[in-house]
Amino acid sequence: MARQQQDVDELFDVKNAFYVGNYQQAINEAQSVSPSTPLIALQRDAFLYRSYIAQGNYRIVLQELKTADPMLQPLKTLVDYLSPGANKPAIVADIDARVAKGTELSNDVFLIVAATIYYHEDNYEAALKILHNAESLELRAFTLQCLLAMNRHDLARKQLKALQDIEDDSTLTQLAQAWLNLSQGGPGVQDAHYSIMELSERLGALGAGPAAVGAAAAASRGMWEESEQMLSEAQARAPQQPDLLLGLAVAAAHSGKPPEVFNRYIAQLLDSHPDHPFTKEYHAKTNEFNRLAAQYQPSVPS
Repeated sequence: MARQQQDVDELFDVKNAFYVGNYQQAINEAQSVSPSTPLIALQRDAFLYRSYIAQGNYRIVLQELKTADPMLQPLKTLVDYLSPGANKPAIVADIDARVAKGTELSNDVFLIVAATIYYHEDNYEAALKILHNAESLELRAFTLQCLLAMNRHDLARKQLKALQDIEDDSTLTQLAQAWLNLSQGGPGVQDAHYSIMELSERLGALGAGPAAVGAAAAASRGMWEESEQMLSEAQARAPQQPDLLLGLAVAAAHSGKPPEVFNRYIAQLLDSHPDHPFTKEYHAKTNEFNRLAAQYQPSVPS
């Protein structure tokens, strides 16, 4: 009986809700957990605060971090980085210095924060460097994401095998397989679609990330109505999430919706997320088009 008790993951529901992006559910589950050890309490609080950060509720996190365990303090750096008007170069430089010092590299919370910041900066090599010896399932899955961002599908497949060897039926392993299958295209798209649908049936509402993967897989199979439905359901919980807005715009364009529907989604994305890669690329292309068009204006007034 004692062995069975040890094998119970007290944070199972918290983790699953967090991994599928259902952050409010993760918060609710975390607040109902009565941890049996200080380590479980620390892990619970990490998921709780990361869920609030994912929702953009930074004030709660900053207030509670004042008296929280020192191992959780790196989360303040993540809040600083994600906050509007952040001095991101200075924050990245601080992370570089802390990584070089090495004293925090045994703290998974710091590894998650540093790797997340590097990922946002498109510095995947730096993220991989600090994740290289990571043992937790989440950090290994993060490694796979970085490899996919670098189009290293060969190494990502090896990382997936490592995840499967550790816990083949875990939510993270299933998500990782869906990411890999979708990125490779071909027959794997159908498998990615089925994986996300199975997660939805097992765990309920999906957050923006998994919903976007499932919607992209459905769209790749020509199932535009299903794609739009998945995105709309996720958007009801995260109205301004940029990847959902972009996906809904694409779905609207392919499903015969009036042009103004597409334009509204794009306008929301441009207004709400000025630093999103799509927004930056959109403005760059618009400025380039206007520059070229100006060269062909009539030289004599009509």
